[in-house]
Parts: sequence; C-alpha cells; structure tokens
Amino acid sequence: MASNHEPNLLAILSIPFFLSCIFVSSTGLVAALHSDLLESEGKALLESGWWSDYSNITSHRCKYWPGIVCDRAGSITEMSPPPEFLKVGNKFGKMNFSCFPNLVRLDLANRVGSIPPQISIPPQLRYLNLSSNNLQGELPSSLGNLSQLVELDISFNYFTNTIPPELGDLKNLVTLNLSHNSFSGPIPSALCHLGNLTHLQMDHNALEGALPGEIGNMKNLERLDVSYNRLNGPIPPTVGGSAKLRSLIFRQNKINGSIPLEIGNLKNLERLDVMGGSAKLRSLIFRQNKINGSIPLEIGNLKNLKRLDVSYNRLNGPIPPTVGGSAKLRSLIFRQNKINGSIPLEIGNLKNLEFLDLSSNVIAGSIPSTLGLLSNLTNLRLLDLSSNILGGTFPLEIQNLKNLEELYLSSNNISGSIPPIMNSLRNLIYLDLSNNQITGSISPIMSSLRNLIFLDLSNNQISGPIPSSLKYCEKSSFLDLSYNNLSGPIPLSLKNCEKLSSLDLRYNNLSEGIPSQLYYFLFLLSVNFSYNNLSGCVPLNLPPPPFEFGNITTDSATFKGTAFEGNKNLHPCFLNGLLPSKTNRNISSYHHHFTSIKIFLPITTISLFLLCLGCRYLSRCKATQLEPTSLKNGDLLSIWNYDGRIAYEDIIASTENFDFRYCIGTGGYGSVYRAQLPSGKLVALKKLHRREAEEPAFDKSFKNEVKLLAHIRHRSIVRLYGFCLHRRCMFLVYEYMEKGSLFCSLRNDAEATIVHRDISSSNVLLNSESKSFVADFGVARLLDPDSSNLTVLAGTYGYIAPELAYTMVVTEKCDAYSFGVVALETLMGRHPGDILSSSDQAITLKEVLDPRLPPPTNEIVIQNICIVATLAFCCLHPNPKSRPSMKLVSQEFLSPRRSLVGLEISLLELRHPSMHTNIGDITVPS
Repeated sequence: MASNHEPNLLAILSIPFFLSCIFVSSTGLVAALHSDLLESEGKALLESGWWSDYSNITSHRCKYWPGIVCDRAGSITEMSPPPEFLKVGNKFGKMNFSCFPNLVRLDLANRVGSIPPQISIPPQLRYLNLSSNNLQGELPSSLGNLSQLVELDISFNYFTNTIPPELGDLKNLVTLNLSHNSFSGPIPSALCHLGNLTHLQMDHNALEGALPGEIGNMKNLERLDVSYNRLNGPIPPTVGGSAKLRSLIFRQNKINGSIPLEIGNLKNLERLDVMGGSAKLRSLIFRQNKINGSIPLEIGNLKNLKRLDVSYNRLNGPIPPTVGGSAKLRSLIFRQNKINGSIPLEIGNLKNLEFLDLSSNVIAGSIPSTLGLLSNLTNLRLLDLSSNILGGTFPLEIQNLKNLEELYLSSNNISGSIPPIMNSLRNLIYLDLSNNQITGSISPIMSSLRNLIFLDLSNNQISGPIPSSLKYCEKSSFLDLSYNNLSGPIPLSLKNCEKLSSLDLRYNNLSEGIPSQLYYFLFLLSVNFSYNNLSGCVPLNLPPPPFEFGNITTDSATFKGTAFEGNKNLHPCFLNGLLPSKTNRNISSYHHHFTSIKIFLPITTISLFLLCLGCRYLSRCKATQLEPTSLKNGDLLSIWNYDGRIAYEDIIASTENFDFRYCIGTGGYGSVYRAQLPSGKLVALKKLHRREAEEPAFDKSFKNEVKLLAHIRHRSIVRLYGFCLHRRCMFLVYEYMEKGSLFCSLRNDAEATIVHRDISSSNVLLNSESKSFVADFGVARLLDPDSSNLTVLAGTYGYIAPELAYTMVVTEKCDAYSFGVVALETLMGRHPGDILSSSDQAITLKEVLDPRLPPPTNEIVIQNICIVATLAFCCLHPNPKSRPSMKLVSQEFLSPRRSLVGLEISLLELRHPSMHTNIGDITVPS
C-alpha cells in the first residue's frame, strides 16, 4: 500500500517548487513588460517634440516634466502640456496616443490649432478637454466610443452641423460642455438619457427646434444652459422632473407659449432666466425672447427675489398686484412688452426698489392714480415710464423720491405745467419729459437741479423765456428744448453751462442774437439754432469750433443745411480784429477798417519772432560749451532698458540733438522722437517741456513715479525703458510702436498725435502686427504731484468724462468713459460726436458703422460688434457710479458671450440702463 502512494506524495511535494518557478518566471515577465511600457511611453513623448527641451532628463519625466502625472509604477496617467509646447509648428500629429494605455486625463485646452483626422483618442480616457482651439467641421461620432468619459469639454471652437446622437452612449458622463460653437439642428433626445449628467452647457450655438420633452429624465442635472440659440416652441412641462436643478438658463431664444407651472417643483433652483417658483430664487431674467401670455400671479411667492427682468418679450395683460409680495425686489424691469392696464398700487410696497422700468408698453391711466404710492419708494434711483399712454398731470408725491437720479416720462400724454416740487429732486441727473403736452414755463425746475447732466423737454408746448436759472446747471452736457413755444433771447447765463456737448433750440420763437460765448464751448459737439427769430451775425473767422456749423460762406443768406437755417435776420460776418480763414470771402469792408492793423501787426510779429530766435540760438550755443562732461558718466541721469546699456550720447547722436526731422508727434507735455540706437534698437523718446523742471516738488515725484512705471510689465501697455532728468534736458524712453496711433490708423493721415492723460484714439498705438498698446500710461500722474485733484483740465476734448470737467477729480471711471468713446470711434471710423447724446430713435447701430467697410455678414463678427457697442454705451453712462470699471470691461471681453442685441437696435435703446444690467450687474445689483 505504501509503495502505491509514494508517487502521488512526491508529486504533491513538488507542486510548490513548480509554482515558485512559475512565479519567478512571471514576475520577470511582468517586469520586462513594464520596462518595455515605460520605454515605449518615453520614446513616444520624445518623438512628439512636445517636451523636446527635456530630452536630457528622460529618466525623471514624472518629476520634472511639466504637465506629466504618473502612477506609482511610473506610467503616465495625465497629460496637460503647457500651451507653448504645441504652438510651435504642427506637433500635435506627432503624438502616438496608443503608447499610453494608462492615460485617463488629456487636457489640450487652448493648445492646438487643429487635430489631424488620423489621430486616435485613447479609449480609456475619463477626462478630455479640447476647448478654446480652432477645431472645425463636424464633431466626430466616434467620441461615443469613449465609454469611460466622465468629463468632455469642446467649448469655444468652430464645430458645425448637428450634435451627434452617439454622445448619448457616454453613460458615465457627468459634465458635457458644447457651448460657444456653431452647432445647428435640434438637440438630440439621446442626450436626455445621460442619467449621471449634472452639468449640460449648449449655449452660444445655432440650435433650433423645440426643447426635448425627455429633458426631465436627467434626474441628477444641476445646470442646464441653452441660452443664445434659436430654440422655439414652449418650455416642456417635463423640465420639472429634474428636481436637482439649481440653474436653468433659456435666455435669448425664440421660446414662446406660456411658462409651465411645473417649474415650481424645482425647489433647489437658484437661478432661472425664464421663470421660476423657487423660494430661494434671487434673480429672474428672461429678456429678449418671444414669450407671450400674462405674468403669472404666483410671481409674488418669490420672497427672496431681488431682480426681475422680463423685458423685450410679448407679455400682455396687466402687472399682477401680487408683485408687491416680493418685498426684497431691488430691480423690476418690464420694458418693451404689451403690458396694459394701470400700474398696481401694490408696487408701493417694494420699499427696497431702486430701479423701476415699465417703459415701451401700453400702460394707461393718469399718473396720480398709478404713481401715488410711489412716495414710499424712497430708495428709487431710476424711474422709467416712457413710451406708454399715461395721462394727467404730475403727482405731488413724486417730491418724496429724494434719491431719484434718472426720471424718464417721455412719449406719453402728460399735460399741465412742471410743478415747483420738482426742485426737491436734488440728486436728479437725467430728466426726460419730451414728447408730451406739457405747458407753462421751465423756470420752476431749474434753480435746485444742480446735478443735472441730461435735460430733454423737447416736443411739448412750453412757453415763456429760457430761464436765467440755467446758470445753476453747470454740469449739464445735454440740453434739448426744441419744438416748443419758447420766446425771448438766449440767456447770457447759458455761458455757465460750458460743459455742454449737445444744445438743441430749434423750432421755437427765440429772438435777438446768439451769445458769443457759445462759440468757445470746447465740449460742444452738436448744436442747432434753426427755425427761430434770431438776429445778428454768425462769425466766420473764429477758430474752428468742435461742432459743425455746416458749409457757411458770406453768400449763405439763408444758411440752408446748417445749424442756423430758418432765421431770417441772421447773417454771416467777421468779428473785428480777427482774420478770416478763407481768402475767397468778400471782406472789402474789413479791409477798409483794419488796413493799419494788417500792415503793422505782421511786421511786429515777425520782428519779435526773429529776436527770440536769435536769443535762443545764442543761449543754446553757450549751454553746449558749458555742458559738463559728467553727463557721459550718467551722474545726473538714470536710464534703464532691455540690456541697461543706453548711453546719453547715443540718444543725442541718434536724434542729432533732438532735431525736428526725427519728431513724430507733439503734445501737451512734450514732443516725441523716433531714435535708432547703435544696436539697431528702435525707441521712442518723449522730450518733456522745460517748464516742468521749474516745479520744486517735481524732481522727487518724477523719479518715484518713473521707477514704478519701469517695473510694469503688461502686454497692452507701452513699456517704459527709462528716463533722463536734468535741468537742461528731460526725456522718457519708450518702446517704439511702428504703426503709430489708432487715430492715424482710422483716418489714414500723418497728422501729429497729441498725447494727453486720458485715453483717446491718439494714444492707442499699433505695432507692426496691428496689436494695440496703451501709450503714456501714468504720465498724467508723473507730471502732476497731485494727480487725483487737477488744477488744469487736460485731455482731448470729446473723450473727457463729463464729471471731470466740473469736479476736476480723476477716477478710474473717467478712463472707462474715454474707452467708451474710443470703442465707438473704432466701430464708426470717426469720432461719435453728437451720436453720444442723440435722442433719435430711428438711428440704428447698423447705420453708424464705418461706411468704408463692407456691411458685416459673418455671425461671429456681428455678435462681436454688438458686444463692443453695448459695453461702449455702458461706459458712456453720465453717472460714474453706473459705469463698469476697466477691469470689469476686460473681463467681459475675455469671457466670450453672444450679444443680446442685433445690428438693427437703435442707439437710444443701447444707451438705456436696462441694456447694461447683464454687464457684471453694474447698474442693477442682484
């Protein structure tokens, strides 16, 4: 028996030995395979050229190569190469992704221009980011094979055609971002079967059709954004099934029908740009769609609502009284709908309300019955009831709106006179009562409205004289009293309103002459005195004013086509002692009376000029002889640049002692010269006027400021290389911009640019690639030790913020205003001039675009134009508090979005505050 069992026992005892041999053999095999894998990954990385600068440290790629993450075994799991690695040449096609079996995250955002079609994306990927590239064509349906994907981001590209339904096979997907492309067609219903999806963004495309009814199947969905598309049809009631929704955005589509009550089931909803019933809702916006029907009574259940904007839709019926239940409302905007009835008294319960805009509807009734309880709205800053059919007279209760800054009651049927109680609105900045049936005189409202910037009383039946109390409106920049029955002279007190940029007095019965002071108003861009009974002369030999008179000569007996047309007793003339600017004018009487002045004045002037020139020549020669040699050693100057080797002699030699031939511009603080150093480097030298050196505090302040500017490094600010400060010679050394200023580029001329402290098209410079740079950054502060409070107004007229003219305080919002003018000038190809304050509702954005360029047809270009125009008019708001900061403007441009408007929108609408409520909540806090 024993002998029969011995072989079996021997076999059993030998099993561990064989197993250990197999284990040793398999371990060696695994190690060999792993070594081959790492070698294969390293070879693929080097051959791609992405990390070519790190080829000498291949054994430590997991530790030292940027954008590489490995697992514990050293195999690559994440890849996000720095953008500059891929943008040199076409390196993307050289990467063999099949060599990375453990790669789960691939981030190529803003890195590649295009992806070759032969590239195979690793199927095991869980995170794929291809956003912000130039990817075009159809989105490949093969993406549906990446079954492990959790996040997919292809936003900010140029994909076209339809969204492939195969994306519905990505069952593990949690985040899907298809925004900012050019997808068209309907939303695939297959996407609604992605049960794990929490974030779905398809905004800023050209999607059409109705929202899928299966949208409620996405039970985990928290954010749905389909804004800025072409979707139509009603909002499906099934949307109420996505109970976890926190953000639901339908803005800017063609959605119609009524708002489904099922949205009230979304108890976690925090943001809704259509309609909602969540108690947590703070902001409700569904502007510029085609939603019709009445406003739901349930709106009053939104107890935490602070902002309600349903403007630019087709809503009808009355405003429900229940709106008074949203006691925290700060902004209520129903602009441009078909709302009728009267203003509910319950609005008077909204004691936190700051902005109330019910304009462009068909609201009727008399103001006393509809506006009476607004006396409770003591926080109200903006009240716009314009373009309705309101009648009656002004309510006395309006005097309680102590914080009111903007009041628009234009285009109604308001009658009676302007009550004296308007004087109590001392914070009023904007007042528009135009296009009504107002009678009486202007006098009662002018003595206390000293903050008024905009006053429009045109197209009424106001009579009597223009009151002398206009002198109190020193801040006014816009005054329109046209189409009334005003009589008497233009008051001399109007000279105090020297900040006016627009003055319209046409179609009245004004008499006597035009005050000569008006011809010297430096801010005046638009003026009209036509069709009155004015008399006297219009001087033709004054320096050209900032506004256009029209083509006037001595033969213009009727002033046809000019700002003086329709005044029978007006005639052109020359003021005594001033020479005419055109030789073809008939000035025989002028010659007769001033012959002696014409003979002796030029002789005296030339003699004095030659004497000064001789003295200057002698002093220059003497100064050259006495100049100490220590200048060569830099004892009295500090110059830095890219290599720290600029010498004073090099600068003097390169400009031949600042010879006029090298001068490329002259401004208020000095002249700018082009200099080529011995190294070949081009720089711009700004030689400052000598009078600055006479200020005792200038030396120390100048040095401190220049040191600060020399360390600023910003891609959009012209770099300051250094400076020279000496009693005989002061200059700044700047980076040279080859294409000069934006002003010259727009006008294609060689006029010398004038550089001031404010932003204007003259100090936006263009390099050889037409990239823009802001020039003279901080120079105003350099040249004035107390830069925040000015003693002399400096700047280019037409770009200066209106408040700067009367407060003399420089703030960031002054730059924002100037930027707005430059932005419009870029779109129009000319200075916007009176467009800035025009109240003509017929002028559209399309009509004022640069006529030298073909009309835009590309949708992306049109959207960009509309965005720039909207931001520009936001920056031009007369109230600095309502303008965005330049930081916010920059953020708006860096966050691509589709405009709410089109080229057919009127400029009057673009200026309206309700158009700016989406720009970082500038005007309307949420």
